[in-house]
Amino acid sequence: MTSKDNLCIAAIRSTIIDGINKAKSGHPGMALGSTPILYTLFTKHLVADPNHPKWINRDRFVLSAGHASMLLYTMLHVAGYGITMDDLKNFRQLNSITPGHPEVDLTPGVDASAGPLGQGIAQAVGFAMAEQMIRGLYDSGYKFMNHYTYALCGDGCLQEGISQEAISFAGAQKLNKLILFYDCNDVTLDGPLALSNVEDQKKRFEASNWNVIVVKDGNNIREIDKAITRAKKSEDKPTVIIVHTIIGFGSAKQGTSKVHGAPLGVEDGKNAKLSYGFDYPDFTMPRTVYNQFKKTFIARGETAYKQWEQYFEAYKRDYPEDAAKFVSTMNNDIKTFVFDKGPYYEPGFKDSTRNSSQVMLNLLHQTCFNLVGGSADVAASVMTNVKDAVNFSPEHREGRNINFGIREFAMASIQNGMLLHGGVRTYVGCFLVFSDYLKPAIRMASLSNLPAVYLFSHDSLAVGEDGPTHQPIEQLAMLRSIPGNYVYRPCDVNETAAAWKLSLETTDHPSCIILSRQALPLIEGSRSDDVYKGGYVISKERGEKPELTLIATGSEVSLAIEAQRALLLKNIDVRVVSMPCQELFLKQDGNYIKEVLGTDYEKRFAIEMLSSFGWHKFAPHVMSVDTFGKSAPAAAVIKDFGFTVDEVVRRVEEIL
Repeated sequence: MTSKDNLCIAAIRSTIIDGINKAKSGHPGMALGSTPILYTLFTKHLVADPNHPKWINRDRFVLSAGHASMLLYTMLHVAGYGITMDDLKNFRQLNSITPGHPEVDLTPGVDASAGPLGQGIAQAVGFAMAEQMIRGLYDSGYKFMNHYTYALCGDGCLQEGISQEAISFAGAQKLNKLILFYDCNDVTLDGPLALSNVEDQKKRFEASNWNVIVVKDGNNIREIDKAITRAKKSEDKPTVIIVHTIIGFGSAKQGTSKVHGAPLGVEDGKNAKLSYGFDYPDFTMPRTVYNQFKKTFIARGETAYKQWEQYFEAYKRDYPEDAAKFVSTMNNDIKTFVFDKGPYYEPGFKDSTRNSSQVMLNLLHQTCFNLVGGSADVAASVMTNVKDAVNFSPEHREGRNINFGIREFAMASIQNGMLLHGGVRTYVGCFLVFSDYLKPAIRMASLSNLPAVYLFSHDSLAVGEDGPTHQPIEQLAMLRSIPGNYVYRPCDVNETAAAWKLSLETTDHPSCIILSRQALPLIEGSRSDDVYKGGYVISKERGEKPELTLIATGSEVSLAIEAQRALLLKNIDVRVVSMPCQELFLKQDGNYIKEVLGTDYEKRFAIEMLSSFGWHKFAPHVMSVDTFGKSAPAAAVIKDFGFTVDEVVRRVEEIL
């Protein structure tokens, strides 16, 4: 290591100490131990241009162990991104661009929001998949899409279950341009790693079809450099570089859990800096450091970006149609490729909305050339299998059907990485009850403003014989509670088509489409256009004013309309409102909301075969399920829980 390298690493480590000390909050342990890893990566290998931070062919870096954020911010500062020294001094403060964990689109140079341990690994898998997919989707796509994906994780990331889901999937898919650094310091927050984990990580990765490279000394940048160079030569496997580091390097408490998540303090911080040979005032970054990054990282990125522009100009001449498609969709906007209207169906049509969704998906695969997705091994149940679609595999990078296996959490997080990358639009599917397995990734999609699409089938007690373990109750309320997440529960084929269209027209929030297993009739009053308002009158009252408004979603809309007819025979005139998307409905003008629901709150009755939680903002009376279900044929379960015309009529009469 040269004296210049020593100075740069010491200055970065010292700024990490200063930032965390000033904030009186943060995680110096891993940040100090991993500094040589990122220094080597940035100065010798990473290809990105701080003048064009969203350049789509840049190398990606994901800090899976997001608590080491002060390291990333300091690296981005010296690497020429728009992070000032004042921003570093404002670490973890209100409205700063240097928050406690990295947030995409807030901080220049941050490629992914991260911090919930393990998700960053899966997002990195998504980046690597998207790079390979784009190469396969376009004629000679390798001419403009050719980059690496790097990620940094720690012991904690590898203990989370999602890490194994993602590692296993990446190995099966032979994502050779994915390189994971594992900061192996053998310490977690509660103490030595051995208290909770004794795995042989080398064998674990080898068993999952990864290359494994070990660097015994985390301060040896020559060995780290050689490891990265070797990893980039892999042709058929992703690579993990296990770097043995010392947590909190330089601190009197180094090597212990005490340095994981607490500032070093003034005295220990000063002594740590002196151990690095760095005797400067706080927040001092010598000019030598900036010059080093200017000559290496910045110069490399500027050259690579200019070369890529030349390559892409040539590509536009050789493949004008493909180039135009790529430019129009690289920011995840595919509006022009979504069908204008779904297929027409004759009155009397009846089918499950999962089947209706499959029809739409097959149509969309024809019009949206870069729409890709799959399910967690339930394609034949959620109906995500697309006719004649090629499976994505090491042999078929053009494949648009993804077999994620039974890996719900990783599946959703991989989708996040693919959307963060840009250039492909995605969907994933599983049973609604198992949305619990992937909820943290849905939350991350919403936090990151990603247009992820989730298909959740088997949406109610109508799951039947599989019983309460598979019958969703509280899951819909959970999904609706996620800020920015749009939940659609269509009542028939028309609303299903609209849900798909709305989900793919957006570019800034996730969408969940909730699908039935049982057949639902095409409802005379259903209108795709009105789904854009979230709720609408699907069956009007006969008189001038309804005596009560029935509000329903999904399969319960047809139940409400049957009850409306039965009530009319008793001279009770009610209105039926379909509310496929509460989030959209609540965004409408207040007058429209009152017009649809009726001004009298006490005369509203909501019907949904799931939890009542959240419905009382619309109606004081709710027919719902607030216990777990039962195992029996679907019709018997539904009747046992009272979702019948007679019971709806009885409840309405009781209200009135």
